[in-house]
Amino acid sequence: MSPLTARLRGGDLRSIGRSNEVAARVLKSPELLDELFEGLFHKEAVVRARAADALEKISRKQPDWLRPYRARLVGRVALTDQQEVRWHVAQMLGRIVLTPSQRGNAVKVLHDYLENSDSQIVKVCALQGLADLAGRDPSLRPEVSRLVERALEHGSPSLRARAKKLRFP
Repeated sequence: MSPLTARLRGGDLRSIGRSNEVAARVLKSPELLDELFEGLFHKEAVVRARAADALEKISRKQPDWLRPYRARLVGRVALTDQQEVRWHVAQMLGRIVLTPSQRGNAVKVLHDYLENSDSQIVKVCALQGLADLAGRDPSLRPEVSRLVERALEHGSPSLRARAKKLRFP
């Protein structure tokens, strides 16, 4: 196990552990990004969750750094059934520049998260990711607007609260 991955171990899934520290370290040393990304496939769920958390934090400041990983992010990573990884994936997919094909796949993934997840956090992050994608691709606005309006009418309190913030003018 790499030293970076070892920092993500321990505790339980309700804690972010040292993911802030790992994100800060990778932001200072981008050559560690490959190692952090591989944490998404670690055998321990807590490591996968914290790697996703750290990557999501990195994507806030340096979304272009995830460009080499976008195909796997939209594909293999997005297909995980681990909700703690899914909510971070949903946020990252909304931030990174995707090819048209990847964007189409991302929309499908996020729509699936929104419609089928048992986690309200995943649903909220999926709706946000879709709105972020629609902010860069106007062709997505009608569909996302419909999803936002449906969330306002039928969503959980947390989903309704997010939908209120995401309404298009």
